[in-house]
Amino acid sequence: MLISNNPLTSEKRSTTNSENLNPPAVFSGKRRTPDGIAKAAIKHALKALRNRHLLEEGAHSPAFSALAKPFASQGSEWKEKAESLEQELQQCYKAQARLSEQLVVEIAECRSSKASVEEKDALIAELQNDVAQARSEEVSLLRESLQEKIKSLDLMVSENHELKIQLEEMTLKAKDAEAENKMLLDRWMLQKMQDAERLNEANAIYEDLMDRVKASSIEQLAWEKVDGVVRQFEAGAENYAQSTIPTSRKHKISAHEGGCGSILFEYNLGRLISGGQDRTIKMWDTNTGMLSRTLYGCLGSILDLTVTRDDSSIIAASSSNNLYVWEAGSGRIRHTLTGHKDKVCAVDASKVSNRHLVSAAYDRTIKVWDLHRGYCSKTMISHSNCNALCFSIDGQTVCSGHVDGNLRLWDSQSGKLLSEVAAHSNAITSICLSQNGNIVLTSGRDNLHNLFDMRSLEVCGTLRANGNRLASNWSRSCISADDNYVAAGSADGLVYVWSTSKREIVSTLKEHTSPVLSCSWSGLGKPVASADKGGSICRWA
Repeated sequence: MLISNNPLTSEKRSTTNSENLNPPAVFSGKRRTPDGIAKAAIKHALKALRNRHLLEEGAHSPAFSALAKPFASQGSEWKEKAESLEQELQQCYKAQARLSEQLVVEIAECRSSKASVEEKDALIAELQNDVAQARSEEVSLLRESLQEKIKSLDLMVSENHELKIQLEEMTLKAKDAEAENKMLLDRWMLQKMQDAERLNEANAIYEDLMDRVKASSIEQLAWEKVDGVVRQFEAGAENYAQSTIPTSRKHKISAHEGGCGSILFEYNLGRLISGGQDRTIKMWDTNTGMLSRTLYGCLGSILDLTVTRDDSSIIAASSSNNLYVWEAGSGRIRHTLTGHKDKVCAVDASKVSNRHLVSAAYDRTIKVWDLHRGYCSKTMISHSNCNALCFSIDGQTVCSGHVDGNLRLWDSQSGKLLSEVAAHSNAITSICLSQNGNIVLTSGRDNLHNLFDMRSLEVCGTLRANGNRLASNWSRSCISADDNYVAAGSADGLVYVWSTSKREIVSTLKEHTSPVLSCSWSGLGKPVASADKGGSICRWA
């Protein structure tokens, strides 16, 4: 293509240059919408491309003119080159147009992406607002619930405080009532004791008068002295017979559940009394083996029994730390003697008075009781627990057998220790006084049975057997009414009978199937009874 030096072309170029120097109004003036701004930008770009083309054409025209003069001969050749360059320029314009179209498409896509981003931002903002609103509502609900619970807690605390105050007031009232009750009870007990003392004085006067009447009318039974010691048979003396050697079982009784630990015969009537682990005391007819009466009211196992001289009262030593006194005639509890701090394992009644009682417990104390007044009159303390005891024939001395194997004698009036002797190498389990009061039988866990002279405390005989083994710390042995025989039970279920004069076994009784815990010989000479750990009682003849 040939470029000429036409003044109109120069004027057009100058106009184009001025347009290039002045930017379109899209970049100045008032604020437009994004679509308007984009359209203006595209128009401006197209116009800039045209102006550039015109500028390049105007810049090359002088060169073409200068070259045309010296090379006029070569015009055709140059004309062809110009046409080829013009074609290339057109191709460039087409490429530029395609690029512009792509730019427009990309701008549109960018605009749509921006719109999508804005929508998503709006949605996120809306969701954040919803979350914040829901969170604020939940927080408000939780705050209201917390305030309600705080109010409820304050109410409960105040109610608890009021209840504590009421409890303290009630506790003070209860203490005052208890103190008043105790004071009234003490006053009532004092009044009862005074009444009992007056009644005892009246009874003593009455007994004294009755004794005088009996002495004057020769109704009192005779007293006979044996070696300076008095033996008394008030009633039933006509039934007394010389003791015989038991050889066979007459009755076998299932007496107590859990075991029978203590049996004894009444002094005058000859009935058998038993006490067992079932907390009952039973009275048996020795002739028929039938149950006569059952005494209730004990709160622990029966560990030992005794009766008063006139058979009017039955006393039981119990594992409940108490002594229980029943009236034999009515079967009612007369006294519950309290004072021991541990189980009471031994008890005996005075042989000359119906008033005095002695007991021993595993609190290392021996207590003398007044049955008329119902309280302890003397307490003796030993460094070793006592397993068995008995009154002397005159009631002035208490014989006690201890876990350390010693036999001790106490003054029942003053409570002083009179004498002490080592009787066994192991614990003493039983003490039995002879009818004349001169001999005391002791049995120990060394499986020996010793006969002591009460006046000198010297051993006057020792009885033993190869198979005889005591079953417990409270295995009771006995001596016959005429002091000629000794009976003792064994852990193998046998009852051994020795002659005190020959110091040898004269009979072995086989009937028990469990260890024998207690033996008793009737004061009337016969019969003999034994009790075992299974609760059975055998009466021997």
